[in-house]
Amino acid sequence: MAYTPELSMKSSCTLRRLAWALDMPMTKAMEKIFQYLPEILDNKKVCRACRDRSRCSDCEFNFRARIHGENERR
Repeated sequence: MAYTPELSMKSSCTLRRLAWALDMPMTKAMEKIFQYLPEILDNKKVCRACRDRSRCSDCEFNFRARIHGENERR
C-alpha cells in the first residue's frame, strides 16, 4: 500500500480495546473490522462514491463480485 493513514489517539485506543476483546493483535483486529464493514455499510453508496473502478471485481462492496467469489471457493 502506498499510503498508510495514521490513527488518532482516540481511534488507536478504540482499536486496542477491540483487539483485546478479540484476543488478537491490533493489525489482525483491524483486518477483521475491514472484513466486517461491507456487511453493515451501504454498498451502493460506497460504489457510487468510489474513485477506483479498476478493482470492482475484487471489491468486497461489489455484491456480485462477492457472490461470484464465494461460489468459486465452494
